[in-house]
Amino acid sequence: MTSPIAPLPPDGASTTREVALDTIALAAALLFEHGQTTEQTVIAAERLGHALSVEVRVLPEWGEIAVEIDGAPLSQIAPATPLGVDLGKVLAVMTLVDQVCDRRLPLEAVRAALSAVRILPSGSTLRFVLFAAIGAASMGVIFGALDVVSLLLIAASAVAGALARRKLATLSRNPFIQPLCAAAIAGIVAAAADRLQLSDAQSLVALCPCMILVPGPHLLNGAIDLTRTRIALGSARLVYAGVIVLTICVGLFAGLAAGGATLQGAASSLPVPLAADVVAAGSAVAAFATFFSMPWRLLPFPVVVGMLAHGARWAVISAGFHVATAALVASVLVGLVVAPVANRLRLPFAALGFSSVVSMMPGFFLFHAAEDLVQLVSSGPHASANQLASCVVNGATAFLIILAMTVGLIVPRTLLGHFLLPTTSGTSGQYPR
Repeated sequence: MTSPIAPLPPDGASTTREVALDTIALAAALLFEHGQTTEQTVIAAERLGHALSVEVRVLPEWGEIAVEIDGAPLSQIAPATPLGVDLGKVLAVMTLVDQVCDRRLPLEAVRAALSAVRILPSGSTLRFVLFAAIGAASMGVIFGALDVVSLLLIAASAVAGALARRKLATLSRNPFIQPLCAAAIAGIVAAAADRLQLSDAQSLVALCPCMILVPGPHLLNGAIDLTRTRIALGSARLVYAGVIVLTICVGLFAGLAAGGATLQGAASSLPVPLAADVVAAGSAVAAFATFFSMPWRLLPFPVVVGMLAHGARWAVISAGFHVATAALVASVLVGLVVAPVANRLRLPFAALGFSSVVSMMPGFFLFHAAEDLVQLVSSGPHASANQLASCVVNGATAFLIILAMTVGLIVPRTLLGHFLLPTTSGTSGQYPR
């Protein structure tokens, strides 16, 4: 049995305080890099410092996270850029923090355990590729691609893109190369399908593999940081997410152009039966949770929540309301359910919440708006009013859906934090205000 940790004396040796500070900085950097919200990262680091009798201040910025001891000239700056999302690593770090706070893990063992977390595998390539196909095909069903050929083309395109992403991850650390190439593959496959007349849903064959590339957690984390007045960090997160979306658009249009095709105009999606819509939404949630390396034992929760939310969305749309209103209602439902569970399980709210609402992301409208804008610029003074109207409608719809989803997820979380689950300093059940 591991012996309980002894608290450090207030005037402990400088080397011991430096070791503790270095350990706290490593834990905070791991959380920050792998998708934990900024506020929960700060709380976890402060709790760890309190358990080690080292009161610290945590100052996260894009590219680094600084940890300094209050009242002492000691500080540690750890390089940390929040480029990815890995729920498994976040859960492992939060578990270690709880063990230290409960006096079940000594200081000398924490550093080694955190180093082991850093090199944890993110999931097998087979699982990643399989769920990429499932996720893309599920998005196809949600948007009305109900014929087998179209779904097989969407799945095959997603498989090729997923394999390319995994290979590129071993060759380059640039975060934009992977979505660029995967989107280009989607464009090439859609162009080939259009030329060979394999599918009547060419736009969905092009767009659905790209929808699974949209960086939703970064959008939500950025919005959360802005609401907490972390303006610089929130803006950096949003810019990063925006550049990824731009990269996806460039890759998609380049792939279509290489095949001599353009993205077909947006058409009204076919009505999808409730059962098919809900099952497809659950499959999409499972796919994105897999992309975020969620442990298998936790997978049923976001799947069930996502299916319930999409059922609510289907009902609201069927009642004649706008798709943005439906997204708002569904996202509020998700926010109310996910916020306390994410806090309880120490999981990143943005990743867990986005996994549950991913099927509502307006990739269909977003990419069509980008295509309309390209055509509008290409036409110049000869552009028609219909081109302008299509660009505005698709762009405004995409913006309203993203805004509705963001507000619907963040507001319930904020209200729960203020009124139902107040923060208690030094406890393991903190809920950030």
